[in-house]
Amino acid sequence: MKAGFVSVVGRPNVGKSTLVNRLVGEKVAITSSRPQTTRNTIRGVLTTGDTQYVFVDTPGLHKPRNALGERLNQLVYSSLAETDVALFVIDAKAPIGPGDRLIAERLREAQAPVIVAVNKVDIANPAEIGEQLAEAGEWDFDAYVPISAQSGSGVERLMGELEPRIPEGHFFFPEDMTSDQPEALLAAEFVREKYLSRMREELPHSLAVKVEEMATRDDGLVTIQATVYVERNSQKGMVIGKGGTMLKRVGQEAREELERVLGAKVFLDLRVKVEKDWQKRDPILDRLGF
Repeated sequence: MKAGFVSVVGRPNVGKSTLVNRLVGEKVAITSSRPQTTRNTIRGVLTTGDTQYVFVDTPGLHKPRNALGERLNQLVYSSLAETDVALFVIDAKAPIGPGDRLIAERLREAQAPVIVAVNKVDIANPAEIGEQLAEAGEWDFDAYVPISAQSGSGVERLMGELEPRIPEGHFFFPEDMTSDQPEALLAAEFVREKYLSRMREELPHSLAVKVEEMATRDDGLVTIQATVYVERNSQKGMVIGKGGTMLKRVGQEAREELERVLGAKVFLDLRVKVEKDWQKRDPILDRLGF
């Protein structure tokens, strides 16, 4: 019997969450084209035969501009200190830059086996893929695998590189479990995901969602009260939309996805609140769970 933690690390927007969802076989992490989509360490669990993989989806490592950014980077470093295998995701279409090199250096310090996944090969040409493999090969990590988290290409080979590096040990979670993410956090993340696909410029970074109350009634209805936090009054109007249309649309889509995941009817009550410069204020970050 084998079980181990696999930290999935990389720069923002390289496809880490999409890859974790692909590896686990179902959606355990929200995805979008926006950097900083992932703001927590989310564990996706895959049990196959006598091996259990606990994939730890981490925020994209970046140069922090505020207190929130510093906390997100610390989440990444903490996950590396406890990992059995590191899965380093780089983008086949983007040049390897200082951020990638910083992560590579941190991975050397962690002293865990490292597998480099060159992602997005479905939209890259062979020359681009070869260039990334050649440059990343200078890090001299344990294995390099071209993949597409979107299509699944190369994922079977990636699992073949992971399996022998998982240590012996008892399972951490029940065999049928796919995530340890609390349902309240999942609800908040689904709401935020729907906004990420619609918002432009700086607003996605200024938006946070917190579930204030969640309960199941005797008739099986799951009731959720959540607050959408923004940093300025002007953003509040954008989040609500004309006549409340944006808030209603987001609420409906998030509710439908929650009903599918929870297997129950859901009543979702969304409210909007302004917390000025919340990303820079430690007490607010504490309250929001960062």
